[in-house]
Amino acid sequence: MAHIADLAEYVATSPSSYHAAASAAKRLDAAGFTALDEAEAWTLGAGAYYVVRDGAVIAWVQPEGAAATTGFHILGAHTDSPGFKLKPKPTTGSNGWWQVGVEVYGGPLLNSWLDRELVLAGRLVLRDGSVHLAQTEPLLRIPQLAIHLDRQVNDGLSLDRQTHTNPIFGAGDLADADILAVLAASAGVDPAQIAGYDVLTAPAQRGEVFGEGKNFFASSRLDNLSSVHAGLIALTDYARKPEGRRIAMLAAFDHEELGSESRSGASGPFLEELLQRIQASFGATVEDTARALANSVCLSADAGHAVHPNYAERHDPANRPQVNAGPLLKINANQRYATDAVGAAAFAGWCAAAGVPYQEFVSNNRVPCGSTIGPLTATRIGIRTVDVGVALLSMHSAREMCGVDDPWYLSKVARVFFGE
Repeated sequence: MAHIADLAEYVATSPSSYHAAASAAKRLDAAGFTALDEAEAWTLGAGAYYVVRDGAVIAWVQPEGAAATTGFHILGAHTDSPGFKLKPKPTTGSNGWWQVGVEVYGGPLLNSWLDRELVLAGRLVLRDGSVHLAQTEPLLRIPQLAIHLDRQVNDGLSLDRQTHTNPIFGAGDLADADILAVLAASAGVDPAQIAGYDVLTAPAQRGEVFGEGKNFFASSRLDNLSSVHAGLIALTDYARKPEGRRIAMLAAFDHEELGSESRSGASGPFLEELLQRIQASFGATVEDTARALANSVCLSADAGHAVHPNYAERHDPANRPQVNAGPLLKINANQRYATDAVGAAAFAGWCAAAGVPYQEFVSNNRVPCGSTIGPLTATRIGIRTVDVGVALLSMHSAREMCGVDDPWYLSKVARVFFGE
């Protein structure tokens, strides 16, 4: 229960990708990691380091004896989740209601965001270039139309993304409304100095353990903060005694829900540039780097699907993952997941060493699966990649659920993976 309580705390302090990276940085600072500035020259040696780029963070532990041909064990994850992002000219409204203009971010289950108290969270950039994190108190709500005004709603809810998803945040004369002023107050800055912002919605409700025997956990952003948190716990624990043969690394990217094509996404250059700088610190040749990457593995950790009891026909008939039965080994013939036979065997070995069960996931042929950072990383960097993750119900809902044991299981496997 200690792990799940700490996961709930991490999610609560991470309502946006920018907060998730900042919260991770605080934990890494407390564990003795050294923060590096990408704009400065680096002097690297045995030790623990991290870099934050926008809403992404990469941290690593370099053991004594690491050299130019030392391989990397990288746990990849992502810090963003589906939701709504604040538009330009965001203060809107009608008929006496104050509203905010938002754009759909990624692929949320839209109906799950109705009738929930929401916060706004993200970063504000001022005219002087300074960056400030902002997070409001519970502020917003997307109200659903009453059944008395839509008698057929239970036959099929249809939401227009433009007209039905603008949250309310107040009432009165619209001339008195200013959502940017509210955000500025939460960050302690002058609203007149705001020159840019990346701000998203997040559910206000904290994570909660529930169910018979307290076996389940419900929270926002389990896809994919469950993996980021598991990697943080494993890496900071490993840093206390880095006895492994490889450089252990956590790479938590942003913008996975949009396809990862950004400077802080897995399709961008962040990881590749960082690996190049580490190799340069060793004075590595092209030959050295090729040998190091050939001896490297990425564990792409992203949430997967538990079998749904009310929609069992949507799952593969022979592979039906359960909650609290261990992390998923995600497999797809069309390389939507990057796992191959060699990676599957390696993951089985790490789970055995950790004393953790695992289960295989494959999609029903009639229900194509999503993808992860795994194939992107394998393609861009060229290292063997294994796709895994915690089994969820209600993925991409404003409130997802998992088993209480599975995030802890994933962290235990990650610890073995880092220390191999």
